[in-house]
Amino acid sequence: MRKTTFTRAVLLLCTVLVVSAAAQPAGQSARPARRGLWGDYQLKVQFGERQMNAILSFSRDSERNLTAQWISFWGVIDLKDVKFEEGKLTFVQIVQFGDNEWTSNFTGTIEEGKLKGVLSSDRGESEVEGQRAPRVPRAVGNWTMTFTVRDREVTSTLVIKADEEGELTGEWQSEWGEHQVTDVTYERGNLTFKRKSKFQDREWESTFEGTVRGDTLSGTIKSEMGEIAAEGERVGAALIGTWNLEVTGERGTRKQRLQVNGDMTGLYGTLPIKKVNLQDGQVDFMMSMEFGDQTFEMNFKGKLEESKLTGEMTTSRGTSKIVGTKVIRRSRRPGSM
Repeated sequence: MRKTTFTRAVLLLCTVLVVSAAAQPAGQSARPARRGLWGDYQLKVQFGERQMNAILSFSRDSERNLTAQWISFWGVIDLKDVKFEEGKLTFVQIVQFGDNEWTSNFTGTIEEGKLKGVLSSDRGESEVEGQRAPRVPRAVGNWTMTFTVRDREVTSTLVIKADEEGELTGEWQSEWGEHQVTDVTYERGNLTFKRKSKFQDREWESTFEGTVRGDTLSGTIKSEMGEIAAEGERVGAALIGTWNLEVTGERGTRKQRLQVNGDMTGLYGTLPIKKVNLQDGQVDFMMSMEFGDQTFEMNFKGKLEESKLTGEMTTSRGTSKIVGTKVIRRSRRPGSM
């Protein structure tokens, strides 16, 4: 792709950020207004016939003041003058690209997890609609399970997945027979499921009841043979979570966000990542973005060391250096990530 085409694409992306946003269903409600505003809202940005995704992310600073960020493919923007009172939300967005700067103002409401309003600037106005992003149950992910059977230590893998509606499914992967997991439930830190097992000519049923605490899972397997204590550790725990990135390329340094989910899928800005690979401290993933009739591919390779993520992102335009710091959050309540 020629440099002029890329530059035009970037300028259009910046213009889109300033003047427009629209909704993407998320299927979850936010907390009532009296409890404050936090977390992510998933958006779609509509500008003319073009559309792109964005995320509006709320948090609080050390003095408990409300803060917010606008997250897109292009990077992270810290919003100014963020206010949320009696269901009314306002903020100022300033986009800088080179020597150019655009300012826009948002005025809207959030009720029962739904966001609605108008984003305006001297370039025009756009209606904004959004919904609270769904919470991912903390049980979701791959767990290395260890337990003892007749003085023999056995290791298996428990895989918990969630669909778009939040329904949970499970798999029990083991070299010892075939297993079917059903009736998976997770509530307030407690995980339960049923399991049917077959090994050679023998079949049996069992249940599991356990508790998730951070990146560990402790519980009991119960069957007609008795009770067995089982301990689990989350696979990829050091990488799973939210990362604040600094991306340095030929156009300078910008901020970006990486979200790694429990099932090792993720988001780079708003771009979905199908699989984040972590092995012996080495991290890699790939993603792509369609813009008009063109597709941009991006590949990351780096390393995870002492809670720092460093590496390089390679595209058709060249290579950028990335340094990441993991976000440490205080738990709001049991059961969500």
